[in-house]
Amino acid sequence: MIELIQKIKLKIQKIFFIIFYTSSFKSFGKRSTFVFPFRINGAKFISVAEKVHINEGAWLMALKNSKKDPVISIGSGSYIGRSVHIVAVNRIDIKDNVAMADKVYITDNAHNYEDINTLMKEQEILDFGPVVIGENTWLGENSCIMGASIGKHCVIGVNSVVKSDIPDYSIAVGSPARVIKQYNFETKKWEKR
Repeated sequence: MIELIQKIKLKIQKIFFIIFYTSSFKSFGKRSTFVFPFRINGAKFISVAEKVHINEGAWLMALKNSKKDPVISIGSGSYIGRSVHIVAVNRIDIKDNVAMADKVYITDNAHNYEDINTLMKEQEILDFGPVVIGENTWLGENSCIMGASIGKHCVIGVNSVVKSDIPDYSIAVGSPARVIKQYNFETKKWEKR
């Protein structure tokens, strides 16, 4: 009985979302879903491809901070876990079939903290430049991606903080994250680095 009620609730939420929210986005693909509750800032700068699932508690913020429009782009087949936070002042491209566990944080910016006489939240926002998460990549729970790009077919470990680029076919862990394995196409194995 509980499962039936949950299915009905999700169906009603999906219809409500389609009617009232999808037209606010730059683009919103077929069979994509947001689960309530969620928070969206700057929807007109956010593109969601087809078959994307975004779980409850997600917060997507495309913040116009300069003359250039920010971009958040989420590729088809991607899965975004609960309470994921994505913030762009420049550009964040999440390619196709990216999977994110719960509480992942992705940003292309940070607050400056140089002036000790001004609250950090009131200081200039630093733009790190575009961030790309490559196709078929997995981001583990509580991982944090700050101004770095991740290649395709990568695994980012739980609680990792990525502050520098990660190449394709890599496994990275730690704070700061470092590559511990890469796939070797000659031996067809993941090998330690």
